[in-house]
Amino acid sequence: MTTTLVFPLLAVTEFDAGARAMGFLAAATWLPWLLISLPAGVWIDRGDARRIMIGADLWSAAVTASVPVAWAFGHLTLAHVFAAALGVGFGSVFFRTAYASLVPQVVAKDDLEQANSRLVGTESAMQIAGPGVGGALVALVGAAYTVVLDSISFLVSALCLARIRPGDMSRPTPPAREPMLTSIRAGLRVLARDPYVRYFAVQGGVSNFALTGYGALLVLFLVKDLHLPAGAIGVVIAVGSVGGLIGASIARRTSTRLGQGPAMVALQIIGGPAALLIPAAQPGLLVLLVPLGEVLVGIGVVGANVLRGAFRMRYVPGELMARVVSASALVNLGTMPLGGLAAAWLGEQFGVRSAIALLAALHALASLSVLIGPYRPGRPLPDAPMPVR
Repeated sequence: MTTTLVFPLLAVTEFDAGARAMGFLAAATWLPWLLISLPAGVWIDRGDARRIMIGADLWSAAVTASVPVAWAFGHLTLAHVFAAALGVGFGSVFFRTAYASLVPQVVAKDDLEQANSRLVGTESAMQIAGPGVGGALVALVGAAYTVVLDSISFLVSALCLARIRPGDMSRPTPPAREPMLTSIRAGLRVLARDPYVRYFAVQGGVSNFALTGYGALLVLFLVKDLHLPAGAIGVVIAVGSVGGLIGASIARRTSTRLGQGPAMVALQIIGGPAALLIPAAQPGLLVLLVPLGEVLVGIGVVGANVLRGAFRMRYVPGELMARVVSASALVNLGTMPLGGLAAAWLGEQFGVRSAIALLAALHALASLSVLIGPYRPGRPLPDAPMPVR
């Protein structure tokens, strides 16, 4: 909620941020993936994923708590908001990378799709409730104090992780100690040579570049072009997030019925062109095109991510998992700060609506690339783990 709604609302309503500032804010959130994802993967493969996730939660709780504290004392600035977004981004790198290593340790191989579906579904449910509650709280107490909820949520996450006992986990054998650069190269080698890992990273990188770009401008678009108040913006974003919950809930059944590869093709065809509905929205009833487009994008993106995540957890050996995830993230998520910067430039040069349209079209093209990818219709994904070279 902090990075998707409250920080952008805080920037727009309290600091009168324009397209450039909103793009920079999105870039700050995702910049850590470019800066530290590769060494983070090595540290996680060598360490305890659960403890690293707990530490990331505690760090993020402290960073987000600094915003309402600074506001209460009259010292909050837009630069502080940018720094907080950057800090949360650093925590996210460690949490999300370690997550990919932890889940296969506590979940049986045959249950990975169901586990991913439930975890992503829960996250999507929170994305539905969060913006609606957040928008209402912003209207009541202001955006800065609403950040307190996110700080509390990080503490709750840390507590839940602390209740997982080491005896419940089957940890992979840590890799032998070797120079950091040698360990990093092992993950990059997989990314460069394996067609499935490479395609997922590149396709996801282009899509995430576009999604982050138009997402950075979405709150500004809703406020300035569609003239919605904070509470209504929260509702629109919450309704749009329903797509993620639907995508997570249907992913396994779609995979069972169609096969994993064809299911991912179908989901991304649903979630690609639908993004073009968003810049077509107008004040009045046509504002509903925003949540409709977001619902369809969420179904496709989240559903495909559930299946992609389960495939990767089966396909990549456990001792390489974090390094492969972090190498992939350098491409897959490392494009996101660039998307924010592109949105800043496009928004200033062509206007917010046109910038969103261009970026939505790019996401559509990236999604439709599944028709020529390594798991295009009629070509199944491999069932066995990848060969370790």
